[in-house]
Amino acid sequence: AARFPNALAGIITLLVLFFIGKRLRDESFGLLWSLLYACSFLPFFYFKSGIIDPWFNLFIFLGIYFMIRYTLPEHNDRQGLHAVLSAFFLGLATLTKGPVGFLIFALCFFVFLVLRRFRIDFRWKHVLAFIGVFAIVGGLWFILQIANGHLSIIQDFIVYQIRLFRTEDAGHGGFPFYHFIILFFGVFPASIFAVATFRKGVLRIEENTGMAHFFRWMMITLWVVLILFSIVQTKIVHYSSMCYFPITFLAAWYIDKWTNGDVKIGKEIIIPLMIVGIVVGLAAFAIPFIDAWKSLLIPYIGDEFTRGNLQAMSSWIGFEWLFGVVLIAAVILFAVFLRNRPKAIFTLLAGCLVFIYGGVFFITPQVEKYSQHAAIEFYQSKRGEDCYILPLHKSYAHYFYSDRQPQNTNTDREFLQRGAIDKPAYFVLRNQKREVDGFVSQTVDAMKLYDKNGFAFYARYPK
Repeated sequence: AARFPNALAGIITLLVLFFIGKRLRDESFGLLWSLLYACSFLPFFYFKSGIIDPWFNLFIFLGIYFMIRYTLPEHNDRQGLHAVLSAFFLGLATLTKGPVGFLIFALCFFVFLVLRRFRIDFRWKHVLAFIGVFAIVGGLWFILQIANGHLSIIQDFIVYQIRLFRTEDAGHGGFPFYHFIILFFGVFPASIFAVATFRKGVLRIEENTGMAHFFRWMMITLWVVLILFSIVQTKIVHYSSMCYFPITFLAAWYIDKWTNGDVKIGKEIIIPLMIVGIVVGLAAFAIPFIDAWKSLLIPYIGDEFTRGNLQAMSSWIGFEWLFGVVLIAAVILFAVFLRNRPKAIFTLLAGCLVFIYGGVFFITPQVEKYSQHAAIEFYQSKRGEDCYILPLHKSYAHYFYSDRQPQNTNTDREFLQRGAIDKPAYFVLRNQKREVDGFVSQTVDAMKLYDKNGFAFYARYPK
């Protein structure tokens, strides 16, 4: 149920990309863009998640798209409608996840204006319409909160957004090029082709002014989002997910030019494509055999939690290694079929799709048994019990798997560890000496239940 809205978002997103691509060039381009989005690693997983970002990014993208239509160089007799639609979708983005949605658009628009030297055809009535629609749609939640006397909620929300920007919130930190690496490997194979467009004068071969205009906007969007979230101190994989749209577009544009003979695919594409595909494929090939060789690996692992995780056992069927072979074969056959361009790209995308589906349905569930199954199992055992549950590491799993209700969601660590509790309180720790010793010294009446696969489980009972 939590993932169903994102399944719908996936269907709608692929249709949106198809129809926009069809309008920009033709049906083949629209289909190519949709396939590149669907057959790239992270974009595929994206719509199987329960986070709100797929809708958030779709609304931002549509807001940017209609502003692209508004700013087309040629005469546009529907400018007013495009301004209203842009404001409407940006308003929905703001309602979905806050003002960051509008911030991304505003930064992209500002960069566009700078590149155009602030020369743009517009009418003041369109500006007023844009402001009015955005204020009504995007400001609805804020207006309702203020009207109901909940101004403090808005203030807390703004403080939280600032904290995400300035600090590594919830332990989600990373180095400055974190998102560059995530997108390069995570949006494979589209990212490899998109990188080929990062050169001066690439648009000289583009005769369609509408396509060239859209290309510039996508390049602006990609770099604005990438730089913005590289500056933000909190680093989470999906923060740069808005980049999936421009990356897959740029890849589709380059492949379209390649199939039409306007550009060539040389070593600068083939080599990174082969390296990434083979490395990821070999990793997927090796993972199903982890139970056979982990005993050789464990003595060399210094982290107690990781060693504990590897004590778990999975129930591999036996054919999962084939998905790694499929990916390796796909990148090799792409190079072999290079002269037959449609066959080459079809083979690559089909191989990636089979690999991703296999990973989702057969490999990921088994990997989960090593990473957190012991904790999930404990949470599920507490369904229906009137108790408190507090993991001492960052996790939301207990809310879902233990079916937490409003009356037993206390997160006051001081109260749960040392206070006069009115119902059992359970604690889930990573079984690391420093973490366990710290907890035991602070919670003198805690009773150890058991430890399993890297986790330690404790309880306090009311006196």
